[in-house]
Amino acid sequence: MVTYAASSKVFFRAFKETLVGHLAGVSGMLAGFVIVWQLDLFHQSAWAVAVYPTVLTAMSVISGLFSGRLNTALHIGTVYPRFSGNIGTFYNLFQPVLATTLTTSVMMSVFSMLFGSLFWGLAFANFAEILIIVVATMSLGLIVYPFVLAITFTVFKKGLDLDSVACPIITAIADLLVTICYVLSLILFFNLGISGRYLVSFFAILPAILVLFTLPRNVHKKEFTKPIVESLLALTLMAFITNITGSVLQRIGAAANGRKEVLIAYPAMIEVVGDVGLVVSSTATTRLALGLLKPSFSAIRKHVAPTWGAWMASASMFIYFSALSLMLTGAFSLCTFSIFACMMLVSNVIAILAIVLISYALAILTFHKGLDADHFVIPVESSLAGVITSIALLAALLLIG
Repeated sequence: MVTYAASSKVFFRAFKETLVGHLAGVSGMLAGFVIVWQLDLFHQSAWAVAVYPTVLTAMSVISGLFSGRLNTALHIGTVYPRFSGNIGTFYNLFQPVLATTLTTSVMMSVFSMLFGSLFWGLAFANFAEILIIVVATMSLGLIVYPFVLAITFTVFKKGLDLDSVACPIITAIADLLVTICYVLSLILFFNLGISGRYLVSFFAILPAILVLFTLPRNVHKKEFTKPIVESLLALTLMAFITNITGSVLQRIGAAANGRKEVLIAYPAMIEVVGDVGLVVSSTATTRLALGLLKPSFSAIRKHVAPTWGAWMASASMFIYFSALSLMLTGAFSLCTFSIFACMMLVSNVIAILAIVLISYALAILTFHKGLDADHFVIPVESSLAGVITSIALLAALLLIG
């Protein structure tokens, strides 16, 4: 009886905290609405749709890594939860982010070109376009960090859980802002002639200049090189995996057959699936460290309560996304909602089951190998969330849509 009561408490706490974080996914719906609003723009280039998931995931991951390091600094007392009096520490935290953003942008562009030449029918001449657009988008996306600071400070001062509350909110805001930046870069590059291309090129070159300017002073500092080295492998995997997501997204566009509600819900779905994976892996990692969970896959049955709570919260949000996306497109009716909600729940079952198993396995791997959960698990998990959600959505479209 005591065990059941304890499990119920863990379930409802996971459900409540995860649901609060998921509510920020509404901004993911806004990101999807921006895509639908500018859908003709994405048709101007064979690679524009496929590259979108790479910048979407990358900005969420890098801002999440920054928030994780900031949270650590807050807990050990090297940063105070306010904007004043922290300028020097903010500078040290942000320098690796700038270098990581530039490096990741170049890697994503290279992988996009490789995928493009193999699967998207691109020529090598398209590489310059992809590189400029991706780097410019990620550079403009740096405006997300004042929001990251404000959200992390607020959550820390209120004593709430960073993984369950702050990270989903940060991810949602990052998704919206990077989508706007990506669309803006495409508009400037393709629709505003040579002056627009020069402006986008300026935004692309600016971070390289800043990194090269500060590199001689920072290259020998451990606080600068350590975060970059620790996250480099995971970010490389992310750059590769997100291009798989882009290829699947192209297939989703064809299978959706002009149904805009699918594209509106798409970014928010990825956010929610990634959030569930983060909750499962972070809670498992904590319980492994405390000795409350054995480092074996069979012990997952003792981790059911928080997993089930996070899953039910995600299912609730998928139903909510179904209704909201139909309302935004003016296609809502009881019949369309029933069919679309059914399709969304099928994709939820497929995606959440896969991300739970993978996240738990990553938690065990992290524990056994002594890896840094922030620098390894978050990038890999977020990347896989995009692929898994895309495949699940495509499967649901083919089955029900």
